[in-house]
Amino acid sequence: MRFVEVVEIAADVERVWAVQTDVERWPEWTPSVTAARRLEPGPLVLGSTARLTQPRLRPAVWRVTEIEPPHAFVWESAAPGVRSRGEHRLVPLDDGRTRAELALTQTGPLAGLVGLFGGATMRRYLRQEADGLRRRCERG
Repeated sequence: MRFVEVVEIAADVERVWAVQTDVERWPEWTPSVTAARRLEPGPLVLGSTARLTQPRLRPAVWRVTEIEPPHAFVWESAAPGVRSRGEHRLVPLDDGRTRAELALTQTGPLAGLVGLFGGATMRRYLRQEADGLRRRCERG
C-alpha cells in the first residue's frame, strides 16, 4: 500500500526543512500527530529516532534510514505484520517556493489488511500533515 500527498508551499526549502525536521513540534501544526518525542538530542541525522502518537493508532518509534538535508528524509517503523516507510521530500521551485512530497508505504503480510481498514485514515493524516506544513511554513 502506498499513499502520497503533494503540496506547494510559499517558503524556501530551508524554511520548510527546518519546520519538517523539528519533529517534536509536529503536534503544534498537524492534528495527525498528538505527541512526538525525539529519543536522542540534536539535529535529525541518519539513525535518529522519534516516538509518535497519532489518533486511533498505536504509538510507534520511527528511525531515520535516509537523509539528504535540506531535501529529504525517510524513516521507518515496524509493527507486527506491517512495516511503514515515511518519505519526506522537498523540491525547490524556481520562484522560491517549495514542493513537499509526502509518502507512506506499508509492506508485510498484514499491509493489505491495514490498507483496507485504515487507508482512509492514512490518506487523511497525510493530507493533514501536508496542509499543516504549508500553513506553518507560510506563517509570518
